[in-house]
Amino acid sequence: MMDVIVAGGGPTGMMLAGELRLHGVRVLVLERDAEPTGQVRSLGLHVRSIEVLAQRGLLERFLATGRRYQLGGYFAAIDKPWPERMDTAHGYILGIPQPATERLLAEHAAELGAEVRRGCEVVGLSQDDDGVTVELADGTQMRSRYLVGCDGGRSTVRKLLGVDFPGEPARTETLLGEMEVTTPPEEIAAVVAEIRKTQKWFGLGPSGEGLYRVVVPAAGVAEDRSVPPTLAEFQERLRVFAGTDFGVHSPRWLSRFGDATRLAERYRVGRVLLAGDAAHVHPPLGGQGLNLGIQDAFNLGWKLAAEVAGWAPESLLDSYHLERHRVAADVLDNTRAQAELMSTTPGAQAVRRLLTELMDFEEVNRYLIEKITAIGVRYDLGEGPAPLGRRLRDIPLKRGSLYELTHAGRGLLLDQTGRLSVAGWADRVDHVVDASEELDVPAALLRPDGHVAWVGEDQRDLLDHLPRWFGAPVN
Repeated sequence: MMDVIVAGGGPTGMMLAGELRLHGVRVLVLERDAEPTGQVRSLGLHVRSIEVLAQRGLLERFLATGRRYQLGGYFAAIDKPWPERMDTAHGYILGIPQPATERLLAEHAAELGAEVRRGCEVVGLSQDDDGVTVELADGTQMRSRYLVGCDGGRSTVRKLLGVDFPGEPARTETLLGEMEVTTPPEEIAAVVAEIRKTQKWFGLGPSGEGLYRVVVPAAGVAEDRSVPPTLAEFQERLRVFAGTDFGVHSPRWLSRFGDATRLAERYRVGRVLLAGDAAHVHPPLGGQGLNLGIQDAFNLGWKLAAEVAGWAPESLLDSYHLERHRVAADVLDNTRAQAELMSTTPGAQAVRRLLTELMDFEEVNRYLIEKITAIGVRYDLGEGPAPLGRRLRDIPLKRGSLYELTHAGRGLLLDQTGRLSVAGWADRVDHVVDASEELDVPAALLRPDGHVAWVGEDQRDLLDHLPRWFGAPVN
């Protein structure tokens, strides 16, 4: 019997598999598609996801494939400069297509020993006190101690669990694809710039290898969005908005997405959990979807590994829902707000002009971008000093930097006093005595996901907090 089966081999599932393997969990990833998708639905990684990669020593391989940007326009396509003084050592967006992100995370999971089986579709499940039985389309049955559904917005796992998925259905739809064009680039750029003065859902620009990425509003909402649009649909809609179809031809892939906004009522039912798009769907405004899923996996991985290992405190695994459900709810709200701001109605345009003026204030601009990039997330860990519940940026230490100490995915006590101890938890928490001019507390206890669980300098107070996140001490 496996420890954990992950249904879905996209970025969320592969990130989770890697996190679980860091702790020796036996993990099997089941992916329905026989081959990785070539569709480029996501174009980049936000600051918090970049930090996550740095925390696990993966960032250099991603930087070698992607490209750094410091561009504004991430909140409702309002074009403002990249904010100054962001609370991060990685103040940029990493432009990298989704297939590359998925491939690199899959390679990392495989290097750590995760097993991946493609062409395996989950069609049934049942659970008992000891584990979960998973049924595949070919009739095969498998057992694992836990199952995590990372199988997308139409999640089979979520449906089999009977978890409600409340929210709003799609009211509009957008066509998305990559194809060749015959119109000269300078003419395309001029036409697109004029259209985007009022229609922010429209886009057409080079994506490499002689292809153009085309984004254009559809005529309505398809009855079955799993059926891809045709090239003729793209041509017709381009002519509606631009008066020309730009000579589009030879598509590499064609797809569609809607503005449905839904959030799973629960992220956990017994031994089955949900992560990524299986738990939440929303319009791709601000490019948050893939990033939100990766960050779900980063929060869940160490908690589920602790449960498998037997040292998790009683409430640890449930804290995954409590923390990430609230984060997703906030993302859904900010995408709803962005969608309203991108409407062409007079009222929405008036609000958009007002917010555009407000974003000239540095604090407003930074607040909104930190929301989009998820570095403003604070988990509710109770009252305490400012760092409590937040992740620490990659601060420099006298010997290296903070994130260099987090590659193994363990807890970390960063101690500037030299007087503290994690005796009894040394198998789960590293104790590093070092100092940083950028850390204004005597000591900080970091969870494996980098969020601060305790600050202070009193040993007895530390001993009261260690069991909440790292279980009972080993004598």
